[in-house]
Amino acid sequence: MTPLSSQTRFAAEVLPELSALLGDRIVTSHAVREQHSHGEGMPDSVLPDAVAFALTTEEVSAIAAICNRTSTPLIPFGAGSSLEGHVVPLRGGVALDLSGMTRIVEINADSMDCRVEAGVTKEQLNEELRASGLFFPVDPGAHATLGGMAATRASGTNAVRYGTMRDVTLGLTVVTPDGRIIRTGGRARKSSAGLDLTRLYVGSEGTLGIITEVALRLSGIPESIASAICQFPDLESAVATVIAALQIGIDVARIELADDMQMRACIRYSKLEGLEELPTLFFEFHGTPAVVAEQVEMMQALAGENGGEGFKFANRPEERSRLWAARHNAYFANIAMMPGHKLIGTDACVPISELAACIEATQRDIAESGLVAPLVGHVGDGNFHLGILFDPDTPAQRRAAEALASRVSLRAIAHGGTCTGEHGIGVGKIGYMETEHGPALDVMRAIKAALDPNGIMNPGKMLPEAKREH
Repeated sequence: MTPLSSQTRFAAEVLPELSALLGDRIVTSHAVREQHSHGEGMPDSVLPDAVAFALTTEEVSAIAAICNRTSTPLIPFGAGSSLEGHVVPLRGGVALDLSGMTRIVEINADSMDCRVEAGVTKEQLNEELRASGLFFPVDPGAHATLGGMAATRASGTNAVRYGTMRDVTLGLTVVTPDGRIIRTGGRARKSSAGLDLTRLYVGSEGTLGIITEVALRLSGIPESIASAICQFPDLESAVATVIAALQIGIDVARIELADDMQMRACIRYSKLEGLEELPTLFFEFHGTPAVVAEQVEMMQALAGENGGEGFKFANRPEERSRLWAARHNAYFANIAMMPGHKLIGTDACVPISELAACIEATQRDIAESGLVAPLVGHVGDGNFHLGILFDPDTPAQRRAAEALASRVSLRAIAHGGTCTGEHGIGVGKIGYMETEHGPALDVMRAIKAALDPNGIMNPGKMLPEAKREH
């Protein structure tokens, strides 16, 4: 008897069970499958066999049990904003869309914490928190879901003051690959009870289980917020300002760097007036009015000592929003700068002491490559990004873009850093895991094998296969 193809087997054995469970929320139309075939930042896509739209943790549990029993790949999908191919269904299977799980389960204003379902976005949560005087501070820039942000250990512009998803996640509800529902962590701000499963799942990129709820630490809305911008004659002067500010303890909530090419893109796309195509630092300060005023004054003086000019600051919310919208729209500004081109987005993170040398070497590399690759970064914690543009109809350009991205990753590791500060590994950076982690990679593989013995969870992501002995 001829064995069934994977698609035929899926249609015959898996789809009927999922249809009985979800009805019209299991979708096989080409348009919906195409929407779930890729994220942002990677040029390639693969169609899933079907897309399942779950609305409860119990439904996710039932879907996982079916997929595990039938050895069907299961790929969690939030907003699709990930940048390293995390949501690409490399081996087909079911794309599990959690964007309909948008319930804010509880907000505990006195304890400054909350629990939300995985499909809630940071914008939705902050809108709900507005009247309480609290806010959720992790801001990666994308319109991301909080479940996806936990799964990729997201960071963003506020990380220098408020930390990353690793720091603000108190606990999780997770569906294991075989369909069990577990809760990790709790509302206490610290615990010594057992293994820290919360930190195991935060950053696991959907390879160990499905995050369906997230318990989060919240912060108080600052009494006063001021944003500022300053331009520099060269990148070295801008980076020197950042390092000096951190060393003397200026309490900056955000420090963002954009090089001259990134400023060119942002000025054109966001129609920024009064700015030149020069390396630029964006700042934000939080605190009491007196503290914020002191921080702004100190930063202005420090920037001036390093050649910074045109220091401007804004207190009004609409002015601050406009300034940061230009920064958050950097991805779209880069795409608009060269119509018809694709973009490979990559990030790296190094110790602050290595930041200047690493960025300088990267800038030389970009110039030698002949490619356009704007640089922007959350330089307060040593993290920077490239948006590498290439013509998809010119294979040599794509190869050059991929080679440049590879050198950025390897360079960061050589400088004592990591190939990714916040994008995650996905499929795009899987080739650098051995270099960065060495023998520890075998421990990660062992954890994966123990928790997902059938290998259904987001296969082909994060962990490269072990090399076979000949």
